[in-house]
Amino acid sequence: MLGEGNGAVVNALREAESLLKEEPYVHKYPYDWRTKKPTIFRATEQWFASVEGFREQALQAIADVTWIPAQGENRITPMVADRSDWCISRQRSWGVPIPVFYDEATNEPLLTQETIAYVQSIIAAKGSDAWWELSVEELLPEPYRSDGKTYRKGTDTMDVWFDSGSSWAAVLNAGANGHSPLQYPADMYLEGSDQHRGWFQSSLLTSVAVNGHAPYKTVLTHGFALDEQGRKMSKSLGNTLDPVIIINGGKNQKQEPPYGADVLRLWVSSVDYSSDVLIGKNILKQLGDVRGKIRNTARFLLGNLHDFDPATDAVSYDQLPELDRYMLHRITEVFNEVTEAFESFQFFRFFQTVQNFCVVDLSNFYLDIAKDRLYISAANARRRRSCQTVIWVALENLVRAIAPVLCHMAEDIWQFLPYSTPHKSVFEAGWVKLEPDWNKPELAANWQSLRDIRSEVNKVLEQARTDKAIGSSLEAKVLLHVFNTQLQQTLQAMNPVDSLSSNGVDELRYLFLTSQVELLESDDRLEGLKYSTQTDKLGIGVVDAEGQKCDRCWNYSTHVGESEEHPLLCERCIPALAGEF
Repeated sequence: MLGEGNGAVVNALREAESLLKEEPYVHKYPYDWRTKKPTIFRATEQWFASVEGFREQALQAIADVTWIPAQGENRITPMVADRSDWCISRQRSWGVPIPVFYDEATNEPLLTQETIAYVQSIIAAKGSDAWWELSVEELLPEPYRSDGKTYRKGTDTMDVWFDSGSSWAAVLNAGANGHSPLQYPADMYLEGSDQHRGWFQSSLLTSVAVNGHAPYKTVLTHGFALDEQGRKMSKSLGNTLDPVIIINGGKNQKQEPPYGADVLRLWVSSVDYSSDVLIGKNILKQLGDVRGKIRNTARFLLGNLHDFDPATDAVSYDQLPELDRYMLHRITEVFNEVTEAFESFQFFRFFQTVQNFCVVDLSNFYLDIAKDRLYISAANARRRRSCQTVIWVALENLVRAIAPVLCHMAEDIWQFLPYSTPHKSVFEAGWVKLEPDWNKPELAANWQSLRDIRSEVNKVLEQARTDKAIGSSLEAKVLLHVFNTQLQQTLQAMNPVDSLSSNGVDELRYLFLTSQVELLESDDRLEGLKYSTQTDKLGIGVVDAEGQKCDRCWNYSTHVGESEEHPLLCERCIPALAGEF
């Protein structure tokens, strides 16, 4: 015990009459993190490698490397700038030996290129244990065996950071006669943020000392996994998580359900790894829900391509209605963002972008509007085929984009594509495929305004639905007034008197999912309406839809009953049955 040792030292000093003063005081003391006991220091001779001779070169090498996150450069630079020596020896009973011999008479070290090369050849043939197993005579080359001196082997081992720091020389194709397929310098070194003091720095120093440059082009560092309360995981606290249990589930699968590898990978992509990250049962459940939303979106896309073949049914870009061209623009924005996120290793941007695309752009917006076109139109109608064209583009790019993270789901989706592709696997299909013509920022600005109006209309519809004044939004008619003249003209063009004469896609009633929309010249008619809202930009009112409910599409129309052959259908559904709309 360290306490008993201190007492013995004090007693020995007192007996030798050399104790000047003894006084207890409280101070911080280093403890071994494994045994939880105080460490004992002793003075020993050590081997040092001087850094001063190539320190400036090392600092320049640091500046030439790309650090992710960027503050990594700020961490390692002062560590190297303030370093003069590196203690490369350790007094351990394991490790790679330092191949030094000592003259028994003078204690002078014997360490030459010749002795090192000889020991190297032995270790290459027999392994590093040869240093401990063979005699000094067997380890020494001539003429040292017969120079009249007596030598002993050194017992110091090499600092393990020197071992790992020189791994580039063995793993990468660093030498002139190297045969590794991995090139030197490496594209990237990846480890925890504590390695600026460890592996990153020891690798840098050994590489710069030998070759004058860093062994890596990029260094990416990450934080550490903590539990949901932000505590370090440890067996004593019982807060560790086993990846196998996350994937396969525990004994009680209600408490520890099997999430599969995809959810664990999705969690990795969702966190900002530049700092410490949290993981736990609640977080995994949330990620499982996100995976479910992405899966359900892909399932809807896949299901609505059951009769679609891109080779024969895809609609050319110039024939697409404006809504579909806008969605292709959004697809371009989304997957360019995903590509940039992967290339910059900002995986949380991938996670956020894909989640937002599936929930906001597709489920809550485009697919919500598209159901009428997919289910009500004739099978081969252009308004349906153009919608399927967008769905096809969205699905294939979504599958390619999630493949690096949700690999099992992506492959599952790819195997169920209802049309033939030249690729048997999503991992043979390449990255996302986007056309330059799809990028139309002017469309984005216009449709963002329309989406904002749609959000406000939905709020008023929800009020009426909550009060049970309406059930479905198709039971409603929207009264709309906007104060912006240019926007009013845009809305007027989207609200034709005769739907069959328009493209039947970019209409306000489909945008709002209501049976009718009436544009008002002023907001006077909104006064006194129970379900209405007015701002300085627009006024919205909701009233009962006019006419009767169509048995087929459930839209209300004043034309239901006009056909003797189909008295229960509206003016859209009758030509749709004939394959005309």
